[in-house]
Amino acid sequence: MAEVNPLPQAIVDEPFAPGDVVWQRIDPKWATAQRLVGGIVFGVVALVLAVPAVLLTPWIWLGFALVVPLWLWDFLWAPRRLRAWGYAERDDDLLVVKGIVFRSLVVVPYGRLQYVDVEAGPVDRKFGLAKVQLHTASSDSDAAIPGLPPEEAARLRDRLAARGQARLAGL
Repeated sequence: MAEVNPLPQAIVDEPFAPGDVVWQRIDPKWATAQRLVGGIVFGVVALVLAVPAVLLTPWIWLGFALVVPLWLWDFLWAPRRLRAWGYAERDDDLLVVKGIVFRSLVVVPYGRLQYVDVEAGPVDRKFGLAKVQLHTASSDSDAAIPGLPPEEAARLRDRLAARGQARLAGL
């Protein structure tokens, strides 16, 4: 099971993140995985900009000069994004909180769950991580919890699916 760590006080104090629940945190390896993905994406963009800059005009190097600070920003903020994620299982619903500048709290009632996916791309598998994707009756209220160890993702999938089945049967 994921390690129980309290969310940063700034998040708990907000009205959309109730402080009376036990918040679960995602795995710290998620920040490293995000840094790797960001490095790959920004590396490809830099390469795409560098080739025309060498062959056509040096003015394209200005675009390259913008890519490096954006990558650095992404790299430095990865641990902060990690600390902003949390989820909590309550009796009737699941809470997912995320975001630094644009914070959000998604409340998923178990009775609205249609199915639960566990996904892991190549970078996630390399770091031993998985993502739980929740699908509800409303396409706007779907939620995801990234950065979970595969065992916790499987446990959460089974538990949420069972709770969803039980609540759906009671409707």
